[in-house]
Amino acid sequence: MRPLTAQDPESVGGYRLLARIGVGGMGVVYLARSQGGSLAALKVIRAEHAADPGFRARFRREAQAAARVDGRWTAPVTAADPEAAQPWIATAFVPGPSLAETVAGHGPLPPATVRALGTRLAEALTAVHAAGLVHRDVKPGNVLLALDGPRLIDFGIARVGGATALTATDVVIGTPGYLSPEQARARDEEVGPPSDVFSLGCVLAYAATGRPPFGGGPAPTVLYRTVHEHPDLGAITEDGLRSLVARCLAKDPAARPTVPELRAGLGDFGTDDWLPPGLPAVIAERSAQVLRLPEPERPTAPGTLVDESPAPNLRRLLVLGGVAAGVLAAGGTAAAWLTGRGDGPSTTAPRRRRTVAVQADLSGSGRTLGTSVERGVRLAVEQHNARADRRFDLDLTVVDDAGDAGRAKEVARRLVADGRVCAVIGPTSDATALAAADRYKKALLPMVTAWAGSDALYAAVDTQNPTSSVFQLRPSDTAIGAPLVRYLTSLRPARRTFLVEDRAARDYSWLIAQNLEANPPSHGTVIRHQVAADTGDFGPAVAAALAARAQAVVYCGDSSRRAASCARALRAAGFTGTPAATQAVLTPEFLRAAGAATEGWVFSATFVDPARLTPAAGFVRSFTKRYGVQNVGWGAAEAYDALGLVARVLATAGTGPVDRSDLTRRLRAVSYRGITRTIAFRTHTGQVEEEPGLFLWRVEHGTPLFLGQYQEVRA
Repeated sequence: MRPLTAQDPESVGGYRLLARIGVGGMGVVYLARSQGGSLAALKVIRAEHAADPGFRARFRREAQAAARVDGRWTAPVTAADPEAAQPWIATAFVPGPSLAETVAGHGPLPPATVRALGTRLAEALTAVHAAGLVHRDVKPGNVLLALDGPRLIDFGIARVGGATALTATDVVIGTPGYLSPEQARARDEEVGPPSDVFSLGCVLAYAATGRPPFGGGPAPTVLYRTVHEHPDLGAITEDGLRSLVARCLAKDPAARPTVPELRAGLGDFGTDDWLPPGLPAVIAERSAQVLRLPEPERPTAPGTLVDESPAPNLRRLLVLGGVAAGVLAAGGTAAAWLTGRGDGPSTTAPRRRRTVAVQADLSGSGRTLGTSVERGVRLAVEQHNARADRRFDLDLTVVDDAGDAGRAKEVARRLVADGRVCAVIGPTSDATALAAADRYKKALLPMVTAWAGSDALYAAVDTQNPTSSVFQLRPSDTAIGAPLVRYLTSLRPARRTFLVEDRAARDYSWLIAQNLEANPPSHGTVIRHQVAADTGDFGPAVAAALAARAQAVVYCGDSSRRAASCARALRAAGFTGTPAATQAVLTPEFLRAAGAATEGWVFSATFVDPARLTPAAGFVRSFTKRYGVQNVGWGAAEAYDALGLVARVLATAGTGPVDRSDLTRRLRAVSYRGITRTIAFRTHTGQVEEEPGLFLWRVEHGTPLFLGQYQEVRA
């Protein structure tokens, strides 16, 4: 909300104006109070529209129709005056945030919440259509979230069935990305209830994925996609929900489900616990912000007389109007504001806010990992903000660098310039982390990455600079061979280890082979064999391994496809020893390409399966429920811990603005027990303690099985 301006009237139709809610093409929307004390969202139509007699007649007809809308999940019209010099219409005020704000700030909603949202919005449309109206602008910004359920608002461009709209013909009405093909073609005569069903399908897709189904960009481009292309629904994780939304987005209005059919397909949900963990507290806080609004101070323009008579306190008026009931039911502390005279400020100081950013690849080749990271951090933020004993609230900024080094630099520049950002979780690849690290170092803005393993990052944290703001939580590539050495020494001893040095990954392969040769498993013999980059034939290397009577073969490269070729060659040759590699090739591509030849392969890795960690049990339950998935993807648990580490240190940073350099020093000195491991940094070098973050995996029956922290695994 924004303060009133000198040009705003003091009252309209007996409503006292308190603040500006928004400004649109039709007019200005105000937060207003009736003479009885209830709050309203009051829209005043612009003078240029009011001067048109045809517009005024249509406004009168449609305001009367909107007043007949009687649905629990709509914001009812409480008053209107089509005959005023500037026509206006008032609806009940809903203090919660919009769906657009919520998804932008907290990420996509889980499938169960999307279904619950859809059932209530379908019921809202039933009420709208029963009044003879077509809403015509169902979009995330017109869906407000209250604790008991959503509210569909803004009938400002609604149309009485069979009547002319409130605008000229041949004009596209609505919001690109959420309007139907018939609206996109400006075929007003074809716009009926099925158009609202299409728009609701777009809203549900946005709620489930965080983006509109026809993408973004210039309006003409989005309109073209709406009319001619299929929607992108691949990110909707639940098959039934995805199928139902796809039916809503049929190009032919006759092929879409009716509102009752859509309502039945979404299922039945009560009003309790319809929101995922964390969001009720956010919505309650947003609603409570209205309670803290001061009485408006009338702006003074030249020649303006100001009414200096005292006004009733806004907090008391909110209670009189009844709109605070949901907030009070959610948090008993608000009740203290209502005792006594009710005219004093709250004695509880508002919590300070801290902003943390996520920089990840959300649209490039690494988007699977990037999405897991973003989800892990978001869940941690939501759970932090839901804690009653928290000292501060966390805000989250998410930025996509698409896995591109150039874009990563620009993202880092923007986040460094944003003075609110206290720390950055990410980036999620070696290339982007290396590209962004210098900017973060110079600004002393902590960059906390648990996914980049390049040794080059450690140059930022050497013995000469232990207070660098680059925090590499993942052990480096130099250390990643240690779990294999232990496995081949203590768990399945191999006196003769054969290293397949893949020249297609020259530097990485050399590094892994060099470390294994320097620390030979079982203190035995190590043989190195190079495979040229221009060949995919690993047969000669396997033949050499068998000739050397190797008991273990380690593929030292980083290519899943080439590792699969090596695995197939080993199986075809009848190798019975231990095949091994590092996490770089432990991917779905390797499992698919190698098939049965993956059986028994052992991997060293820096990531965990949280489902097999007792401390992570609660996280797994919350994550799978929050995002409607069966398993937690790689990177999410590490991201959850990274946020926990930052939050732990922010709690000690005092009440004033965060000093980034001080935060860096505090992070470097902390020891944090997360759900995956204990994170701590060496006193003299500032580098992370690597051993707690090294793990073993083994493929059994075609599935990677997490064995645990490598020093704790037993035969």
